[in-house]
Parts: sequence; C-alpha cells; structure tokens
Amino acid sequence: MIAALTAIAAQTARLSLRGGGALVGLVFFLAVIVVVPFGVGPDLKLLARIGPAMLWIGALLATLLGLDRLFRDDREDGSLDLLMLSDVPLELTVLAKCAGAWLATGLPLVIIAPVLGLLLGIEPGALLAVAGTLLAGTPALTLIGSIGAALIAALGRGGLIVAVLVLPFTIPVLIFGVSAASALIVGPTPFLPPFLILCALTMASAVIAPLAAAAALRASAD
Repeated sequence: MIAALTAIAAQTARLSLRGGGALVGLVFFLAVIVVVPFGVGPDLKLLARIGPAMLWIGALLATLLGLDRLFRDDREDGSLDLLMLSDVPLELTVLAKCAGAWLATGLPLVIIAPVLGLLLGIEPGALLAVAGTLLAGTPALTLIGSIGAALIAALGRGGLIVAVLVLPFTIPVLIFGVSAASALIVGPTPFLPPFLILCALTMASAVIAPLAAAAALRASAD
C-alpha cells in the first residue's frame, strides 16, 4: 500500500509540474512579492514589518490557485473511478495526492521565500523563521484546498472557484502563520506558541481534510 501511495504522490507532482499549474503558482507568488515594494515605497522598515504577511498571503493564493485540477483531470480520464475502486482507502489516496501537490507547489514557495524576503527587507536572521512557518503551514493550505478541489471535481470547471470556496477556512492558518513569522521581526509576541498552533492546524487538517474530500468525491460519483 505504501508503494501505491508513493506512486500516486509522485504522479500527482509530476502532472502538476508538467501541466504548468505549479509554475503558474510560483510565478504568481513571485509577482505578488515583487510588486509590493513598488506599491508601498522604499520604506525598508515598513516593508520588513509587513513582509511576513505578504509572503504568507502570496503563498496562500499561489497554493489555492493550482489546486483546481487536483481531482478534475482524474475525473475526466476515468482514473478517479479506478482509484475509488482500488484496495487503497480513498482517504489515503486523497492524502497522497495532497502530498504530491504540495511537493510541486508548496515546497518551491518555501524554498524561494527567504530570497524574496530579502527584497522585502526582512533581516537574514528572521528569514529561516519565516521559511519555517511556511514549511509548517503550507501543507495545511493544500489539505484544506483539496476539499474545494473535490467539490468541483464533477463540475468540469475550476479557476478561482476553489479559492473562493475554501479561503474562509484558511484564515486560522494565515493568522497563526503570520503571527509566528512576525514574532521575530516585530514582536513582542513570542514565536513558539503561534508556531505550535500552526503545526497543530496542519496535523488536524491532515486528519479532517482527507475525510471530507473523500466524502465529497463519493457524493459526486453517486
């Protein structure tokens, strides 16, 4: 079963990279962060103060932007029906597909975030903390987004629908992600409490989201 789940995750990551969805998310993330200094101005202190929030908002939108095809392609070519009839529980299949989607879209955002943080005037010592919060929180964004992707799988259309559906449910992740990332830059809030809550949200999403997404896929198949 582990081999099957690994193959599903690898195939999802490969299709996301080949289809251009991951690249679109990364380019969108770059565009958001690069445009901010032009809108805010050359005030480095202000940029450093809002930098973690801008990185998180950019990562949130870029993650949700590429999730609309997470199940829709499988539905169109019939492979989703085979996955639902296989011996592997659909909930674990959803979890594996989320892992593959995060590897293709979320992980590149985490890697490039420290570089973009320098453009926003964030101190080098705080860049690792910002990247750490994204590493801990972006999987939750992918997992929550998978619920919206499952809901629209049978509609034959995507676009921004996933973002509209699940954006309210990502707000707690955004709040504690920004709070932890800003703690070492703005203060006086300590870093560890919001970071631990962020990790807890990711773990809770890993349990709840596959159940909800699998239920949505089964309902759409009936």
